[in-house]
Amino acid sequence: MSELAEQLRRELDRYSPGGKLPSSRALVDRFRVSPVTVSRALAQLAAEGLVVTRPGAGAFRARPRTATAPAGDTSWQEVALSADGAADLVPRSVDASGVLVSLAAPPPGVIEFNGGYLHTSLQPERAMSAALARAGRRPGAWGRPPTEGLPELREWFARTIGGAVTAAEVLITAGGQSALTTALRALAPPGAPVLVESPTYPGMLAIARSAGLRPVPVPVDPDGVRPDLLADAFRATGARVFVCQPLFQNPTGAVLAPERRGEVLRIAREAGAFVVEDDFVRRLVHEDSGPLPRPLAADDPDGVVVHVSSLTKATSPSFRVSALAARGPVLERLRAIQIVDTFFVPRPLQEAALELVGSPAWPRHLRTVSAELKTRRDTMTTALRLALPELSLPHIPSGGYHLWLRLPDGTESALTSAALRAGVAITPGRPYFSAEPPAGHLRLSFAAVAGPQEIQEGVRRLRTACAEVL
Repeated sequence: MSELAEQLRRELDRYSPGGKLPSSRALVDRFRVSPVTVSRALAQLAAEGLVVTRPGAGAFRARPRTATAPAGDTSWQEVALSADGAADLVPRSVDASGVLVSLAAPPPGVIEFNGGYLHTSLQPERAMSAALARAGRRPGAWGRPPTEGLPELREWFARTIGGAVTAAEVLITAGGQSALTTALRALAPPGAPVLVESPTYPGMLAIARSAGLRPVPVPVDPDGVRPDLLADAFRATGARVFVCQPLFQNPTGAVLAPERRGEVLRIAREAGAFVVEDDFVRRLVHEDSGPLPRPLAADDPDGVVVHVSSLTKATSPSFRVSALAARGPVLERLRAIQIVDTFFVPRPLQEAALELVGSPAWPRHLRTVSAELKTRRDTMTTALRLALPELSLPHIPSGGYHLWLRLPDGTESALTSAALRAGVAITPGRPYFSAEPPAGHLRLSFAAVAGPQEIQEGVRRLRTACAEVL
């Protein structure tokens, strides 16, 4: 790739600023290299600011940058942003790096093993478009919705949660991340400890830290969080909140064992604490999974659980419709915080969600995704065992969209960099730990790629990276 990039760099003077370079096909024929090599070379030149790539149009020589006005002095902001106003508060830090790993698109030609959403080929685009079109024609579709959400949509979420949960106990929110933010703001004051699974979702850790909370890790094993350590953590910290993902936990894929479910609720109730249940991938179950356990909220008469459920993972990153469910006085606090933050979720999106989940296309889509995710999971696990037996895969999940691998000590950072050079983007494990990790890890997503062939090619590239590092 570097030789081709250097050759193209020397030839740039042949083109005027804004001039179009030869097509990728022409470069492949001329230099007798693969399309991937051409894509990587162009991406390297684009990163250097020498060319501009436009999807569907080609690559162009970049125009000279115009002179900019001298930058002002913003150093004063370091003092302003670090002044908390009270000595006993935990300093707030807003670090989006752990979230951006799954949001940022990789350079052209790089295989996306770090994605957090379904590939476009798996998204129900036609069904969503049809639902949005029908929703836009509904009477009042562009008017102001109830602040809690459309009653019919709240009722649908209540039915999917089950148990004694009612529509009156459900709030419609703009995606799971927004719902988690509302929940943590409602349940814990700045400076308070909040118990989290270890490892856990980096986006939740970012929410907690940006709110001035102190994440305290509680280890997870193949059966979910360990109740004995959860009880110890409540006693040691005085925490009043525990955030967990009982079903196909991110990143381990663990499912909270039946005998632990009641224990977790009992321990939290005795501590006078809330359990925030992030039920983020219930609709991404694999075809070979058995019956799923009910959400914790379905078996909670005492209002211990604040439940988060979203449609986003099973549809599209832009279909940001989710629900918060809670019982008791906390519901009013959640509602008030959401109103202050966002007023309400746009009505056309709520109407479209109702149209989608009520259409015959919805169950068909879920069945298709269920079968496809199993195929992709099996393809990736087989490829890893054949090509990279030195990487430990302790658990194969029956739901979700990723695998969690153990790495040889001291290799995580180097392997992440080497993999990108080899043309595959992976997610290092370090951001998933709120304290020092016990070992190096790696999360590989099989949902954001085009299909099984791309998975096999991605593992082949990862093999090249491992040969460089391990």
